[in-house]
Amino acid sequence: MKNGIIALVGALVACVVLAAAAVAGKPGPGSSTGTASVFVSNPVQSLGDESLTDQKDSDAAVPASAYYSVKLTNLDGSGFLSGDYATVISETGNPAYSPTNTFNYTRHQDEFEQTMAYYWITEAQKYIHSLGFGESRRGINNRPQPVRINQWGADNSFATDHPKNELRFGKGGVDDAEDAEVILHEYGHAIHFSQNFSFASEEAGAISEGFGDYWAVTVSDVVAKSLGVANKEPVPCVADWDSTSYTAGPTHCLRRVDLNLHYPADLNGEVHHDGQIWSRALWDIRQSLGNVKADTVILQGSFDFPGTTMTALAKSTVAAAQQLYGAQTAAAVTKAFADRGIL
Repeated sequence: MKNGIIALVGALVACVVLAAAAVAGKPGPGSSTGTASVFVSNPVQSLGDESLTDQKDSDAAVPASAYYSVKLTNLDGSGFLSGDYATVISETGNPAYSPTNTFNYTRHQDEFEQTMAYYWITEAQKYIHSLGFGESRRGINNRPQPVRINQWGADNSFATDHPKNELRFGKGGVDDAEDAEVILHEYGHAIHFSQNFSFASEEAGAISEGFGDYWAVTVSDVVAKSLGVANKEPVPCVADWDSTSYTAGPTHCLRRVDLNLHYPADLNGEVHHDGQIWSRALWDIRQSLGNVKADTVILQGSFDFPGTTMTALAKSTVAAAQQLYGAQTAAAVTKAFADRGIL
């Protein structure tokens, strides 16, 4: 979760209106691909402009140059934002619909956040597949991820697996789903749910928060580079755009993945703070191995974690590195955890 607990049990059960049912009878294009306008990954990051502010969802607050035209994939052909890896199941405004799979909206329209969520979750899952998960390796959340947009009336977002496995993105300040790194952070928790990752301890919660932050920066960086979009703000800064609403600056970050924190000395019992110890170790692994090896190792090591300690999961991650890539890679992973005091 952006702030607060990871999962809310039985929270705010709203009336669910499936997009397809809301406008039944509209013809779909029958195609799995389309086009959309999105942020990559957010306006502060792509423009390098820390002075941007929300201005009550105003289009005028963000230059047109912050929008990028991208290809949508894995759609189900219904004309709605529903497909193999993501499905928008409810929203506050109109459900995004196009008979031609063309989803070009701007930020004052509720459909824009729906499009952002669909695009970034789909791209995250495609990246997971590119690493072999769901192909030659065990799948990870390999399903349509239900998403609710602007259905949480606070400046916060969360992932839950009870009573239903879904992601909810809030509003207030910058609407959360306008920032891809908030979307990806919450998807990080969904990844852990799908991996039989136990949240039995406080440290397990911190690990998942740290992984969510790391996942946000690694995937947003990978996608941005694939589109030829250069990051103009530090990659280790999480949610540069969303955090303009609640941080003083001059650089706006929800959290960072490159802080010099150590285990166990810097643990304070707040999972988001403590997660920055874990995310720094993951960031150092990425710096040493590159994103492909690092993310493959990190994901493989997280299956069936019993929810104990950072040290226990670090050992599983080292074992995954040894099994996948050998002693040299395992040594690099060991060093990253040892530098944080975790091993």
